[in-house]
Amino acid sequence: MSDSRRVAVVGLGVISCAGTGVDDFWQGLNSEPPEGERRVDDFDPATYYDNPKEARRADRSTQLAMASAVQAVADAGDLASDPARCGVIYGTGVGGLQTFEDQVLVLDRKGARRVSPFMVPMMMPNAPGAAISMRFGLAGPCEVLTTACAAGTHAVGYATRLIRAGVADVIVAGGCESVMTPVGTAGFVNMTALSTSGVSMPFDKERDGFMMAEGAATLILEDWDSAVSRGATIHGEVLGTASNADAHHITAPAPGGAGALRCMQLAIEDAGLTPADITHVNAHGTSTQLNDAAEAEALNKLFGPSGPLVTSTKGVTGHALGAAGAFEAVAVLMSMRHRKIPPTAGWTTPDPELAEFRLVTGQAADWEPGPSLSNSFGFGGHNGCLVLGPAVT
Repeated sequence: MSDSRRVAVVGLGVISCAGTGVDDFWQGLNSEPPEGERRVDDFDPATYYDNPKEARRADRSTQLAMASAVQAVADAGDLASDPARCGVIYGTGVGGLQTFEDQVLVLDRKGARRVSPFMVPMMMPNAPGAAISMRFGLAGPCEVLTTACAAGTHAVGYATRLIRAGVADVIVAGGCESVMTPVGTAGFVNMTALSTSGVSMPFDKERDGFMMAEGAATLILEDWDSAVSRGATIHGEVLGTASNADAHHITAPAPGGAGALRCMQLAIEDAGLTPADITHVNAHGTSTQLNDAAEAEALNKLFGPSGPLVTSTKGVTGHALGAAGAFEAVAVLMSMRHRKIPPTAGWTTPDPELAEFRLVTGQAADWEPGPSLSNSFGFGGHNGCLVLGPAVT
């Protein structure tokens, strides 16, 4: 590792179409994918707020973030640390798009004086981080990253660096997204990113785009020594992290997966490991033609055809954009707990055009937990990678 302090994961929370809470989420990852849209059904934000007014004054993306953070903080137990050394680093791809669309319609139909004075604090991308910090009195670093589909992974990575460097002792990290609005959906449809078949098929020959999703996932990161001294339940460890850019195209990955390959290499080096040490990869695996081809080539170049077991959980969860990396970090840690890797749902037909790697299909694979990668590659050429490991004292 590049710094001396180890980083433990002591709390987890998830709100997703695959399940609410980590146990239901895990069950969802090992079940048939939901049919149709990947919305979070039956979500009641009032459950996670002190009063209904407070919930109404938060965009749905912030409500989802708050709900997963409440779960994660409860899971972490008593965080016996100075509030000034506890912070929030969160990720989102867009921000409060539903609020913005609603208020544009108000302006058009009723005039400027009827636009809500809460529009700006509700729609701003940093609202989730601000809300979480105020809810729990976390007065340390509080920042929100907007690096498209890599935002959740980047948030966990940046939080890790802050703890390693001694800037903070505890960080609430994760990602949220809710942009399944009329304009948001139309934009993705018209750029031909979404599946026309209504099925997410990562790495499949017939893949035709991703199923857009909403949700949030939160991880509580803590200085390892502090976590051990207070007897916390440690779900795993962040061993390494990396971030880089393709510097190539606003939506298409770099040819040959060059940026993804370098990001994985950097994360493994940051963890003080070699590619041979990696036992599992939760791939970005969006089910788009270009992403899956580039990632497959990067995996093949780094590990060869007989490298670690690879899965894409987006076959079940869909693609939650800024929340995706946080979902997948939780999925890796749950795989360690259960000693199984979920299959790549939606995959049925091999693509002979893809570079070869070991994709888990059909049913969950038994696995001896070891260092694992979680990959995220976003529009704008933003690449993020985490190396997660089991809790080993």
